[in-house]
Amino acid sequence: MHRHEKLFIGGSWVSPNAGDTFEVTSPHTEAPIAVVAAAGPADVDAAVTGARAAFDDGPWPRLDPADRIDAVRRLAKIYAAQQSSMAELITAEIGAPISFAQRAQVGLPSMMMNAFCDLAEGFAWRETRHGFYGADLELRREPVGVVAAIVPWNMPQFLIVTKLIPALLAGCCVVVKPAPESPLDALLLADLIEQADLPAGVVSVLPGDAEVGRQLIGHPGVDKVSFTGSTTAGKAVAAACAADLKRVSLELGGKSAAIVLDDADPAAVAAAVRSASLSNCGQICNALTRILVPANRSDEFVDALAAEMTSLRIGDPADPATQLGPLVAKRQQDRVRDYITEGAREGARVVVGGADMPDGLERGWYVRPTLFADANNSMRIAREEIFGPVLTAIPYRDEDDAVAIANDSDYGLAGSVFTTDTDRGLAVAGRVRTGTFGVNQGYTMDPFGPFGGVKGSGYGRELGPEGIDGYTALKSISVAGGR
Repeated sequence: MHRHEKLFIGGSWVSPNAGDTFEVTSPHTEAPIAVVAAAGPADVDAAVTGARAAFDDGPWPRLDPADRIDAVRRLAKIYAAQQSSMAELITAEIGAPISFAQRAQVGLPSMMMNAFCDLAEGFAWRETRHGFYGADLELRREPVGVVAAIVPWNMPQFLIVTKLIPALLAGCCVVVKPAPESPLDALLLADLIEQADLPAGVVSVLPGDAEVGRQLIGHPGVDKVSFTGSTTAGKAVAAACAADLKRVSLELGGKSAAIVLDDADPAAVAAAVRSASLSNCGQICNALTRILVPANRSDEFVDALAAEMTSLRIGDPADPATQLGPLVAKRQQDRVRDYITEGAREGARVVVGGADMPDGLERGWYVRPTLFADANNSMRIAREEIFGPVLTAIPYRDEDDAVAIANDSDYGLAGSVFTTDTDRGLAVAGRVRTGTFGVNQGYTMDPFGPFGGVKGSGYGRELGPEGIDGYTALKSISVAGGR
């Protein structure tokens, strides 16, 4: 049983103003595993006020970028030494299999800290242009200010790091609001930040519910909001930021399509889709959940997918052999089961899985990995983000039909195409309206490549130099007579 009685505000551990707490529950045992201090309005104000003072008057935004890079590399070294502890906390709080937690939930963030530093070393912080009227123009990318970074529970460290680290490198001060389901990893990160000895006020971590997020978003001291979550919540965030002309970036939901062309290998497709769609029990925003298969080979691809899904080992996420753990909460288990029931009611065929508990498990928020076939794109299971281990195979007539089905979605986050002809795959990629796309893979989040969506999947980009640029404000200075 973990107990966290203090909040990390401005680089120091302090008692919460109201003294409220909340419990964290294990998705595997359904028992409480932690009691955590909850931030209230006064704590939000203290964190933002401290960040405002640090940004307006402190050294961090005024350091040479090389000095900020050195500080972040120092944090990265401290972080790397705590990867095992971080992975164990994430497995305990959200039920991610420990092998996935070590590799993706923690290993990727650790790698990305240094990758962002590499990008920052080559970033165009200043640029000179010759103006049309003869004056020289000096362009400066300056820190945007105080950032509210609001993250969900599904990939907590990955999502914190992709916001926090670029913002710090840009010279911003950051208030992190983790989800109430996953505060433990964020609090360990706060410990590591304290060890890195950043200036006072630069980073705060405020666990709490959605109301804490709303208070942060509406605080007049916040200059930018970076939000990852559902499309419904993202619309509310965008509206709140628009009212104050506050900058915002939104990484929201997805219903990504895997377009399987008629020359693809069924076994290779099934293996790739399993990794891209069912890791973290399908609780990944860019998961490939619509599998578009050629009608004349549909049975081959459905059988291969069914074999992969049937082979998954489900159970205790702390067991290194486990491949599929529980969902994060009872409400999520109920939601996914309801979709499975609805898919069968709509007429899709359940190939494997179903709404009942996996064999051999009597407790925990588990759902059987479920594959639907003979579905069409008008069904709810094909249109709505389920956020669980549920895949829907949809047959198509020809390549044009496949592209049309892929584009017939409210979302546009990611997608993939599978083919033996790379040029053909690239041509298909150019026709699908998404922010990111993979050829013969589930879209891989490369730290050097921008990630983000279009349509209902949000706007703004994370990762790559664009991820740093999103935390800067561009200033143009005209110098009469040149330099």
